[in-house]
Amino acid sequence: MSAAAVGLSHSPLIGKNDPTPDVLTRVDEAIAGARQFVHDFDPELVVLYAPDHYNGFFYKEMPPFCLATEAHAVGDFGSQAGALSVDSVSAKALIRGVLDRNVDLTTSARMIVDHGFVQPLEVLFGGIDQVPVVPVFINGVATPLGPVSRIRALGTAIGEAAAELDKRVLFLGSGGLSHDPPVPVLDGAPPRVADALIEGHPPTPEQRLRGEERVVQAGRDYAAGSTSMIPINPTWDNQLLDILESGSLAEFDSWTVDWMGAQGGGSAHEVRTWIAAFASLAASGPYQMRSRFYEAIPEWIAGFAVATASSTPST
Repeated sequence: MSAAAVGLSHSPLIGKNDPTPDVLTRVDEAIAGARQFVHDFDPELVVLYAPDHYNGFFYKEMPPFCLATEAHAVGDFGSQAGALSVDSVSAKALIRGVLDRNVDLTTSARMIVDHGFVQPLEVLFGGIDQVPVVPVFINGVATPLGPVSRIRALGTAIGEAAAELDKRVLFLGSGGLSHDPPVPVLDGAPPRVADALIEGHPPTPEQRLRGEERVVQAGRDYAAGSTSMIPINPTWDNQLLDILESGSLAEFDSWTVDWMGAQGGGSAHEVRTWIAAFASLAASGPYQMRSRFYEAIPEWIAGFAVATASSTPST
């Protein structure tokens, strides 16, 4: 097996509340580089780690992570809706491999996913049905959250199991770095909101539109400075990228849930997807980061990053 990894931030505000043209140019250049990297690697399988934003996973059953043998996208924020091209044979092999490595794993035979999964497939491959994929949900929002060491263990187990497939495998982590968007919280929520977070009643088109409009307005308020959201933290974001680049992933085991939230905001735990992806790559041996881009983008309420890496050839 040959392995590579890409970390790519997502935001529902892309194209709806954009930064200045010079920032967009830098982002576009970084994404173009990642797209070329993926094209050159030519993956036979993509293991996609991504969070959910209360579109597919709810408090009625909220696993820390879940691997799908089938997945369908809801099409939120204008993202593509429909079935992902899930490689169910590889997915089932990974499930067996992870369980054999003593990592408890929730599975889904029909996962519902949102823009967190869809955006990287659209950006890097042109759609949700262009490449065989195994979707892996990583909870980065719904408390309580487990230790980061378990995410690293999951990524390692999936990476080791993927090595047995004898394929070119791309491990793709989708998530913002520091960001604190207006995500609902179960504790203290009014009964109507709490019921929606627990039961997961599908919103009507009108309800979805109103919710998306609130997020867009929050991005505008954030960029204008009139908000109580935790600021983007470039220092923390680059500390994360430094550790990923060094390959010293065990350093993440000391990162506590509360500290991460204080440093990076309520949705900073989406970086768990990056940690899982790079842990999967590291399971094949030493790797080298091939490109690294970072920009704090208030308009997208995100510390936005793009990184690529591949295994270091043995000598």
